Amino acid sequence: MYQMKRRGLAAGFAALATVSLIGTGSALAADYVAKIGHLESAQQSRHVMLEKVAKLVSERTDGAVEFQIFPQGQLGQQREMTEGVQLGSLEATVAPAAFLGGFNPAVSILDIPYLLPEDDAAAQKIRGGEFGKQLCETFNSRGVHCVGLWPNGRKNFTSNKSLDDIADFSGQKFRVMDSNILIEQFNALGASAIALPFGELYTALQTGVVDGEENPLDTIRAMKFYEVQKNVLLSNHGAMEDVILFSPMWWNNLPAEYQTVITDTFEEVIPELIAHKAAGVASALEEIKASGTNVRELGEEEKAALREAMYPAARKAYLDRAGDEGAALMKTYEKQ
Repeated sequence: MYQMKRRGLAAGFAALATVSLIGTGSALAADYVAKIGHLESAQQSRHVMLEKVAKLVSERTDGAVEFQIFPQGQLGQQREMTEGVQLGSLEATVAPAAFLGGFNPAVSILDIPYLLPEDDAAAQKIRGGEFGKQLCETFNSRGVHCVGLWPNGRKNFTSNKSLDDIADFSGQKFRVMDSNILIEQFNALGASAIALPFGELYTALQTGVVDGEENPLDTIRAMKFYEVQKNVLLSNHGAMEDVILFSPMWWNNLPAEYQTVITDTFEEVIPELIAHKAAGVASALEEIKASGTNVRELGEEEKAALREAMYPAARKAYLDRAGDEGAALMKTYEKQ
């Protein structure tokens, strides 16, 4: 019996050693290893597609480039990860544009409501065209390299008060991310905006500190906001865009062909990313409706009226803050 136990232990150690050697061999096989941090869970679209990109890039570089993906803030909050990429202590991050306005005011153009059309192909033409390229280039002077933009859904409104008419926004308090553009968006509707940390939002809604908020449906579902909100308004008013940032210290050491592979692969998977996100949104909508929450979809005329109310104020707030760089970016957007 003792010898059998010894043999079992020996076999176990041998297996562990083999796993360790395989892991070490895999790490050593890659000439360029990049840790990529982000905030979403492993089940959400951003992470799923990052894993897909990692697999494709590894295959297309014959294992020379390895991406290690760290979800759900494992490598820090977004500010810490962005600063890590800037300093070179982290190779890359995929960050919501709304979290980067303090770092790069020009990117806050993406906070403007109804900036990107709802049609996926039309939105991708803007995202992947001259506007997207120019927006990426604004990050160069901030010590990071932007590879591209990724779509990550669209925001909708929720509230404990009526949202049966645009006039119903007046007097309500909405939570926003810390963005002047988003604050002006609500001011234009006669509502007030309160910047609160995301982690405090559920309790703030539950206790009435704020009446409502704005987020994509899959986020509303994941965070259970519908449990403490009576109404959901399907407005699709704000595009949630991700910015793919790499450390120049890591990026500039790559052979040009590997840089091309990475850039092209991130762009190539966008249709699959959109489809994955859409499936998550559809599932979230079913769950929210089943909970008994009142769900109302805006018609095209109401969306046009909402845009007419919010867009000019948000545009002005952006231009006041982003200066000449923002004005040039807005000019590119508006000539398309």
